[in-house]
Amino acid sequence: MQSSAQFLQPPATPLPPKQIQGTATTKTFSIPNQCSKFPRRELAIGTSSSLLLLLGSQAIEPLNLSRARADELPDNPDKTEPEEPEKPSRKVDYSSDQNVTKRAFLEVSVDGEPIGRIIIGLYGDSAPVGSSRFSNLVNGAAGVSYRRKEFVRIMPNYVQHGGLRSYGVDAELAKSTGRTNPIDNLVDEWEKQSEMCQGTKNVARSVSIIVRDPSKPPPKTKLVARGGKLEIDLEEVGKDVNGTEFTIALKDSPELDASALVIGRVLEGMDVVERIGQVKTVKENTSSPYFRAAKLIGDKRAVVAERGFNRPYSKVKITNCGLME
Repeated sequence: MQSSAQFLQPPATPLPPKQIQGTATTKTFSIPNQCSKFPRRELAIGTSSSLLLLLGSQAIEPLNLSRARADELPDNPDKTEPEEPEKPSRKVDYSSDQNVTKRAFLEVSVDGEPIGRIIIGLYGDSAPVGSSRFSNLVNGAAGVSYRRKEFVRIMPNYVQHGGLRSYGVDAELAKSTGRTNPIDNLVDEWEKQSEMCQGTKNVARSVSIIVRDPSKPPPKTKLVARGGKLEIDLEEVGKDVNGTEFTIALKDSPELDASALVIGRVLEGMDVVERIGQVKTVKENTSSPYFRAAKLIGDKRAVVAERGFNRPYSKVKITNCGLME
């Protein structure tokens, strides 16, 4: 009995501490050096618990990984959801795919020197009101035309023609022929165009009629004397457009979509439009603190100066225009 008891006695050499690491957090379990004093039963239980803890911690990570992969897989592996097709760009559909029903030409000069001819294709099907108005002003059917009228604004993305004046000879000629040129129909057509095409409509080469002025400030109140009494009246700041000004886009100009109705595109003579865009203009100075202060207090000189920004120094005129057969 004495020999068998000595055989069951655990070795006296101290065991090194064992460390067990988990997946989420790291925990260290140390077995004391004096393990030889533990009874046989307690030693077996402690070793078994440590072994189970080690196996359990190593099994957690594969279990979590398999659950994550199961979440990524569809319910039915054989059934895959079809990808939604990309929506086609409406910019191409509206600009290049429009049907050209009429062709008009504009001959342009800079300071009296001819620089070439611009041929414009009009969209009579998609913009009948705007294209009809432009063609009437080109061939003079409205009593007045764009002949001898100037381009008044040159921007980095587009050039703008001044159109007809709402006063003076132009207005008298239009009135004598019974053509009052109402703009309401143009606005309605512009609204329909905006609903039909959500993308950029004024792309490069586009020709558009300006139908509204988005930069026009709200009216101001003022006191006026009427019949011996003071009354409050609204003073309109700026002027409404008359639907005769038009633009030609040098580049894609989404800033024009809020005010211009696309009626056609340049078919030939884009080099002439680029020549117009190279004419020197009055430098815009809206970033000046003096200009901003004058604009803030309502100084009329700031309003007059702002109207002169981006105006060409040279006279860019339409010397001749009309419709082509």
